[in-house]
Formats: sequence, structure tokens, C-alpha cells
Amino acid sequence: MPELQELFNRHRKYILFLLSFYVLGWGFTSYQSIFLGLILGTSISLFSHWLIMRRTLRFGDAVVSGQKVRSLGTFSRMAGAAFAAIIAIKYPEYFHILSTVIGLMTIYIVIMIDYFIQQLQPHK
Repeated sequence: MPELQELFNRHRKYILFLLSFYVLGWGFTSYQSIFLGLILGTSISLFSHWLIMRRTLRFGDAVVSGQKVRSLGTFSRMAGAAFAAIIAIKYPEYFHILSTVIGLMTIYIVIMIDYFIQQLQPHK
């Protein structure tokens, strides 16, 4: 599934760009807790996206070879989100909880924007 890898690489590039913007915001503004929450949530979001992409590739390989199919790791992704929320709640002076939640949703926003961009471009 080279298309899936290509899609993930494009999403990763967008997320890393956003993370670099968040780091600049953390370093040069007075809203450090907000940007640190965005960094935390977006990092966990990128990890979850990587995890689902990797498990989807394994899932496809297992189906093709006729092996038993395992889950796609929903519990692992939920645990990552809970971990980010716990960190933000435990250290509210460093992490803004709402920004952390928005950061956790960032990958879905990136996926939707990328989908619309790909639909507008002419196909080869």
C-alpha cells in the first residue's frame, strides 16, 4: 500500500510544520501554556496517526495472507489521548487543557484539509 505511506508522509509533513509553528509560538509569545498544550496534543495525535497507519498495513498483509486479523489498536490510541489529558490536568501551570484537546484533534483537521486539497487537484 504505497498510497497509504505517501498519504501518511504528506500528513506528517503538515503536522511537523504545525509543530514548528507551535514551538515558535511557545518561544516568542506570552501564551506558553497554550502552545505547550498544542505541542503535547499534536505530538500524541501524530503518534496515533502513525500507529493506525502501521496497524492498517499489518491488517492488509494479514488479510492477503489469510492470517488471523488483530485489532487496529483503538485502546492504544485512547490510552495516548488519556495520557495527554492526564499530563495537562496534572500540570495546569505548564499545559492548557483545552489546547491539549485541540492538539489531539489536529490530525483529523489535517486529514480533512488534505482530502479537499487532493480533490481539487487534477489527477494524473
